[in-house]
Amino acid sequence: MNTQQLALVFPGQGSQKVGMLAELGAAFPSVKATFAEASAALGYDMWDLVQNGEQAQLNLTETTQPVLLTASVAVWRLWCEQGGLQPSLMAGHSLGEFSALVCAGAIDFADAVRLVRARGQYMQTAVPVGEGAMAAVLGLDDAQIIDICQQASAAGVVEAVNFNSPGQVVIAGKVAGVEKAIELLKAAGAKRALPLPVSAPFHTSLMRPAGEKLAEALAAMSLQSPKIPVVHNVHGKTESDPSAIKALLVEQIYSAVKWVSCVEAMAAAGITTTIEAGPGKVLSGLNKRIEKSLSCLNIESPETLAAALEAVAQ
Repeated sequence: MNTQQLALVFPGQGSQKVGMLAELGAAFPSVKATFAEASAALGYDMWDLVQNGEQAQLNLTETTQPVLLTASVAVWRLWCEQGGLQPSLMAGHSLGEFSALVCAGAIDFADAVRLVRARGQYMQTAVPVGEGAMAAVLGLDDAQIIDICQQASAAGVVEAVNFNSPGQVVIAGKVAGVEKAIELLKAAGAKRALPLPVSAPFHTSLMRPAGEKLAEALAAMSLQSPKIPVVHNVHGKTESDPSAIKALLVEQIYSAVKWVSCVEAMAAAGITTTIEAGPGKVLSGLNKRIEKSLSCLNIESPETLAAALEAVAQ
């Protein structure tokens, strides 16, 4: 395989779990060293929290975001340390886009850890707990879902926010709007319309106050042009200008995640293999559904690392 055929992708919220990367941490000192760096930036022992903490604490968005970013960076560093093939593209789902930008050399790791903790706080305070909701919708096409959300928005803001794979879209908004949309979606023939266990309506227009705060935080930060191009959630394209990247990160917080567009763009650029760096294999499953020709690997254990290294060496 050559570099042009490989992309690394980075998971977003929902992939965190207590005990994640435990075997990698035991086998490779660099994994714990990466967590120690993040711990120094935030002032608490992140590895201990990830291995011995409560799942409920890991699920708080201001904790989830730095934890997942750190896990992804740890896996990327390990990949490089083990002589893994350098990818020609990177992408990340929502929070994962920050992981991609760190791994691509655009954002300093410690700065990013602090930034995504703040991002989590901004997102949580934009809509008080209990006022927002999200739901996964299976079995309807995108246009139908967008149309039904518009109809349901008379009850409260509700929007299509994650285009994850064909036939799988996440909606979000005010509780009443989401509940009304679920009712209409089921009536329209959705196979499933399930509320998700999240604490805020991410990627909706309700997140604009969080976007304004994130813009202030980013204005004070230094970004570089990525060494490896990153495909952005907002439009499924790459961007090299640091100021444009900052604007995309702000827009992303209150705009839909166009993951289907991201994966289609990577496939159109010649990518044949994606490697998911971090816990779980949510993106690997989505990527395969979007582009059936893709080989989709993930790295979260010594075994999956060895398998990925072997696959790209052929």
